[in-house]
Amino acid sequence: AAATAGIFALLGAIGWLVRRGARALPRPRRPLLRLAIANLHRPAAQTDRLIVALGLGLTLFVVLAVVQTSLTHQIEKTVPAVAPSFFALDVPTEDIDRFRSTVLARAPEARIDSVPSLRGSVVAVRGVRVTDMKPVPKGAWILNGDRGLTYSTRLAEGNEIVAGKWWPADYAGPPLISVEEQAAKALDLKPGDRMTLSVLGVEIETTVASIRRVNWETMGFNFGIVFAPGALEGAPHSYMATIAIPDAREAAVNRAVIAGFPSVSLIRVKDVVEQVSSIFGQLATAIRAAASLALAAGVAVLVGAVAASRRARLYDAVLLKLLGASRRQILTAQAIEYALLAAVIALLALAAGTAAGWYVVTRIFELAWAPDWPIVLGTLAAGALGTLGIGLLGSLLVLAARPAAALRSL
Repeated sequence: AAATAGIFALLGAIGWLVRRGARALPRPRRPLLRLAIANLHRPAAQTDRLIVALGLGLTLFVVLAVVQTSLTHQIEKTVPAVAPSFFALDVPTEDIDRFRSTVLARAPEARIDSVPSLRGSVVAVRGVRVTDMKPVPKGAWILNGDRGLTYSTRLAEGNEIVAGKWWPADYAGPPLISVEEQAAKALDLKPGDRMTLSVLGVEIETTVASIRRVNWETMGFNFGIVFAPGALEGAPHSYMATIAIPDAREAAVNRAVIAGFPSVSLIRVKDVVEQVSSIFGQLATAIRAAASLALAAGVAVLVGAVAASRRARLYDAVLLKLLGASRRQILTAQAIEYALLAAVIALLALAAGTAAGWYVVTRIFELAWAPDWPIVLGTLAAGALGTLGIGLLGSLLVLAARPAAALRSL
């Protein structure tokens, strides 16, 4: 509501400036252009009202196009071409091999990726207890309660080492960990720093071996803290797994896992993606409905303005005809007028809509700024051409009047 009120005020001020600017412009030598500019600021001109009404509608459509295309880009970037069919949680450690065999028996072509899963919390950083940190550094999310932990011999897909180095596959030594980049920045962590973690009530003194940049948008398992081999294998834990199988095999695998592994939670990825896509679609529909109402109101104002100025335009057209102007010249002058008006409204809508869309996408949704500019500009061009078309339609009705009949009625 505040943004809409602000746009109303902005468009109103710009409409007033356009009228003043058109009046202050030097008189062009071309008579048709001079006439078109004069129509923007003459008495009873509807320029400022049209800029407010049509500008609001077009601005909302630009916001819609920017937000919707950015969301579409986010979905396409986040969901890989071959996304896993299921996430399996809480697979018992002693049953992980039987779990794999059960899935492969129903879907021999299945791709199964599994990782060990534990829960633990950070209790000290460089010898300072977390309970003694006042305040806790902003962005240090790994300090907030229990976290998901894992151990691995290889760097996960979508992870990149930005400081330090990854341990060898056959590492056997003191406990090492790799920490996610943003959390490391918040805590000013560097390779070689010490951290203490509590796993199942046992405190483990570790050394930071590397800092990782994590792509959280992949359809895989990502962890803020990853242990090197040797520290956690003996602790009670379970496994998580992703299963990629053809759609035709999903039902059989689902039934087999549910029957053979009561403790396992099987989450169908496609259902989650469809729900997210449905929410984005509903959001786009809501914005489109609001923009359509605003644009319809703007069109109604434009039609009303054309009707209100019909008598004055009829008078102008008759005088111009009596002075020797052709219907084509009169129509060209009015086309230039509405084209200038449409261009001003389009530029305003593009600037305001892009700024509002950027704020929504980057600050509210916290997504990447990636609008599809052909769609945005196409939406804007359609609205501008509609404005021009409605204005010219009213002009054609004026030009159809006969001078003699028009003079007798004036």
